[in-house]
Amino acid sequence: MADDINWIEVSFTCTGELAETLAEALGRYVSNGVVIESESEFDKIEQENRPTGKVRVFGYLPFDEHIEQTRQDLEEVLWHLGQIQELPKPEYKPIHDQDWMTSWRKHYQPIQIGKQLLILPAWMETKPEYTRKIVRINPNLAFGTGTHPSTQLSLQALEELLQPGQNVIDVGCGSGILSIAALKLGAGHVLAVDVDNQAIHSTKQNAELNSILPSLETGKGSVREILNGDFSISQAPLVLVNILAPIIIRLFKDGLASLLRSGGNMVLAGILSPQIPVVETAANEVGLNLAAQLEYEDWVTLIMKC
Repeated sequence: MADDINWIEVSFTCTGELAETLAEALGRYVSNGVVIESESEFDKIEQENRPTGKVRVFGYLPFDEHIEQTRQDLEEVLWHLGQIQELPKPEYKPIHDQDWMTSWRKHYQPIQIGKQLLILPAWMETKPEYTRKIVRINPNLAFGTGTHPSTQLSLQALEELLQPGQNVIDVGCGSGILSIAALKLGAGHVLAVDVDNQAIHSTKQNAELNSILPSLETGKGSVREILNGDFSISQAPLVLVNILAPIIIRLFKDGLASLLRSGGNMVLAGILSPQIPVVETAANEVGLNLAAQLEYEDWVTLIMKC
């Protein structure tokens, strides 16, 4: 029944090059942000997810009295964008909260990342053969579960760069997956911020699930709030920024580079290959230089040093 519907899922299946365009258009209308995830299939032999080469962009429209007008407005924006370049048609699906949970549990499998990490669904029991550091994640509307290439690249970079006891700042924390992994890998203190209240709620829930809440400081805000002294630290030797290229460039104008201690590393993720030059230029202009580059499909993570 319609009375039981809470959301309308809007989704596109596309190439990585179109993902940002569609995410930006969809982001004007959906609640709790847009997800860009690499589609994958579970390999029963290798016991891991294998990417298909396609990207899924999706978000959730509140099912309320404005739903029809919202849908019309979105379709109009997509029509105009379609005159510039061919776009895939959106797919609409009614969503119940329980449907979300059931679907996520059905398809999600443990993900091994780097040499030490294992991303594990909250409901799955630990097995004797799990010798890696486990990061447990619960599903939550529009936040990362570890399947997206940019998240996996960020986790790989985090594992390589983090020194025991270091402080870490996670700008745009989403589900908190990077912050939690940092503490599991030995960070001393992690500050995780996001401009979305739901992201903060999700991060706190997942932190409790992983029993690391006392070492994690989280709150609503971004670069400006950190620099204003709203939190206990305003600089760190390792800064994580897994968002999207246009937002990263905007954050540089807000003082993002000032969060990084001299000699430290900043991990910039959520960048598509064609966007590398503009992001690197923006970073160079504020005193950061490229130290390393990680790639996965169309997605790139840049490690910058000051």
